[in-house]
Amino acid sequence: MPQDIKDIFDNHINVAKNTFENLKKDIEQTCSLIVKCSTSGKKIILFGNGGSAADAQHIAAEFIGRFVKERRSLPAIALTTDTSALTAISNDYGYDRVFERQVLGLAVAGDVLIGLSTSGNSPNVINALVAGKAIGCITIGLSGRDGGQMNSCCDVNLIVPSDITARVQEMHILIGHIICGAVDDAI
Repeated sequence: MPQDIKDIFDNHINVAKNTFENLKKDIEQTCSLIVKCSTSGKKIILFGNGGSAADAQHIAAEFIGRFVKERRSLPAIALTTDTSALTAISNDYGYDRVFERQVLGLAVAGDVLIGLSTSGNSPNVINALVAGKAIGCITIGLSGRDGGQMNSCCDVNLIVPSDITARVQEMHILIGHIICGAVDDAI
């Protein structure tokens, strides 16, 4: 068992190192886009499935509450928290449109949409990003593997270079915290 634990830590460290090397410029660009959004009165809208839904909620809470520094509350929302909307939209339109319908009702041009999908291929995440892009939102992806279909619908797709869902999600929350820190420093 101790070797298994060491292997997991070693794998995490390798993925983190590769993520930093591959994504440094894209993470900096993403930070700039979100700082611009946060300082211009626009909002940040996040969404994903399963563990990615939890990560979307976590990051939204850091913006609306605070991350490290005391600052004003920033408009951010995770589309995964309204059970009435989730169930009604899924029932009436299908689960593939659960985030798209919310984006169409809540987003305006200049808002930042952050879609999380470890495969980069979640249909409901893709549909929401496409809808948001059509109305003038900035679209950011947090994905894994090869980025999947999110490559074609994101202004910036932060692809964690791993096929292991747990490692991808670990990097997504680290990237989310880096972004929150950049916003804290800018506000």
